[in-house]
Amino acid sequence: MGMKFKQLLDSGKFVVTAEIAPPKGTDLEQMFHHIELLNDKVDALNVTDHQSSVMRFPSLGGCLAVKERGGEPILQMTCRDRNQIALQADLLLAYTRGIENVLCLTGDAMTVGDHKQARGIFELDSVQLLRAIDFLEEKKDLGGNALNGETAFCKGAIVTPEADPWEPQYNKFEKKVDAGAEFFQTQAIYDLENFTRFMDYARGFPVKILAGIVLLTSARMAKYMTENVPGIFVPQNLIDELSSAPKGGALNKGIEIAGRMIAALKKDSLCDGVHIMAINREEAVPDILEAAGL
Repeated sequence: MGMKFKQLLDSGKFVVTAEIAPPKGTDLEQMFHHIELLNDKVDALNVTDHQSSVMRFPSLGGCLAVKERGGEPILQMTCRDRNQIALQADLLLAYTRGIENVLCLTGDAMTVGDHKQARGIFELDSVQLLRAIDFLEEKKDLGGNALNGETAFCKGAIVTPEADPWEPQYNKFEKKVDAGAEFFQTQAIYDLENFTRFMDYARGFPVKILAGIVLLTSARMAKYMTENVPGIFVPQNLIDELSSAPKGGALNKGIEIAGRMIAALKKDSLCDGVHIMAINREEAVPDILEAAGL
């Protein structure tokens, strides 16, 4: 991983990112294993930030581990858990440690996590966090105070191409672009026809789009996401394909499906790359890439 993430995006390469989840605790061995497994397989590694409002080892700590092992980290930063002072301070620390890529997220509600008694901060949202980074790059904080030293981040955000209705999502997408987002990692996409329509729209903006690929491990998982996760729709033909897999073979079928989708996205130049989310199955990412011919 010699080139920086921003340079790779600008180079026109079909960029591949993946994500790892830090542990719930201080035993970091599995996280280290996943970093070492994926560092030379992908162009950059996201480290999730208390995903689904579940308290874990921090994203910033995980990104430092990626950096120490020669990788290119993407710091996921949610506005749920920190006020604007803490968010800015963490960004300053990240930059001084060579972490230059940030994915700005508002964050899930506390009610879905494991600390339901905790209070969400949400002092900023993802659009405001993108703008806060611009302030830092102008050597000012959000209070208007001068800062010593510079910062220069590659700023990212998320978008949900299959949101229904789509108008509010597209409005949010444009606000994020206006706030300085340079790349987007999408929510999971499974319907390439719908995604093509989104890309016809998104190509009108000077940003890079990485299509989100969530590894399907069973027909039950696919049905659950379709019925319960806003903005995710798994077509019935893929659910049927997973259902028809031999006993114990659903994971391999999911890997095949993910690889097939990535290969189609690349072959038809539909987007600028992919972001692979193999939730709790990080070991499967190399197999997905092999199935995709990458």
